[in-house]
Amino acid sequence: MKAFDVRPRLKGLVLKIEKAGEKVQDSEGVEWEKCVFTVALKGYSKRTPQLELDKKLVDREVKLVRYCAYDWHYKLGVSKTLDPEETEAVLKGETDLTGV
Repeated sequence: MKAFDVRPRLKGLVLKIEKAGEKVQDSEGVEWEKCVFTVALKGYSKRTPQLELDKKLVDREVKLVRYCAYDWHYKLGVSKTLDPEETEAVLKGETDLTGV
């Protein structure tokens, strides 16, 4: 059984999704498209309720890369949780986490 990573994670709301045009196919034949999500930070995930996001970071827009295959992956206004590495980068001041 894989242990859960307990490092803090930020979350925010998806404002915009841009298709990058790069596509990959998984082992089951599903085609996944690389997308750049623009997310407005709102706070920490529910697993870390004791932490409070610095006010200067609230509503800051960050760009993330995610792969999308199904229609529900493209919804705007939904909550998106950053992984621990992305969270650490944002807390250090980075806003473009696309790696491009």
